[in-house]
Amino acid sequence: MPKLPGVNHQHAVRALEKAGFRIVRQGKHIVMSDGIRILTIPRHNPIHAMTMGGIVRDAGLTNEEFRDLL
Repeated sequence: MPKLPGVNHQHAVRALEKAGFRIVRQGKHIVMSDGIRILTIPRHNPIHAMTMGGIVRDAGLTNEEFRDLL
């Protein structure tokens, strides 16, 4: 599985919104939920590849599906 590059947090939020997640609250981190899963996205640019990979895995997506949403 190819590694995800660093992604801007705003692009990650938009991609996850396309996947059905909604913003629950914002502060130093953005908390998103789809009603079942809760994701925490840090507000720094870029989000490191390992962190982004963990967020994508927690969202129940593959790297390829996430890349298509970007």
